[in-house]
Amino acid sequence: MSIFPTKILLATDSSEEASLAARTAVNLADKTNSELHVVHVEPVSLPLDPYTDVVRETYEIEENTRKMAQRLLDEQVERITASSGTVKQAHARLGRPDEEIILLAEEIGAGLIVMGSRGLGGMRRALMGSVSDSVVRHAHCPVLVVRKEKSVEEARPEEVGLG
Repeated sequence: MSIFPTKILLATDSSEEASLAARTAVNLADKTNSELHVVHVEPVSLPLDPYTDVVRETYEIEENTRKMAQRLLDEQVERITASSGTVKQAHARLGRPDEEIILLAEEIGAGLIVMGSRGLGGMRRALMGSVSDSVVRHAHCPVLVVRKEKSVEEARPEEVGLG
């Protein structure tokens, strides 16, 4: 039995942090001989009542959202393969990103989830929650959260030991 994962799930949202996470996931998959799966989850909020007058509009919105998610996913996979990475399977999903990432990780038997962190401020994180925080708390496997490195000029005083 190996301590290394056999399947790595990269969760991407096309942010700068997700690009850093992608490079990390590709390197880990290569060094550990693991399969790399990539997921992009597009958040949706659709009416719950299928008998409303907006069923047709809802369907069109969902289809457009699905196409956009697939396009963003395809772009990420192209960037990975252009950098000599190999993607075993790409998954486009609609829904709550944290829930869909966790469900997919369980479905494919991922041994590690890799994702970026947008670094929401304390107040926004408290009000909205964080996808990466939720995935870390609820995933069945380890989660690697990749953060963009801050320069000393960008950091708050308490982050560099001045406060």
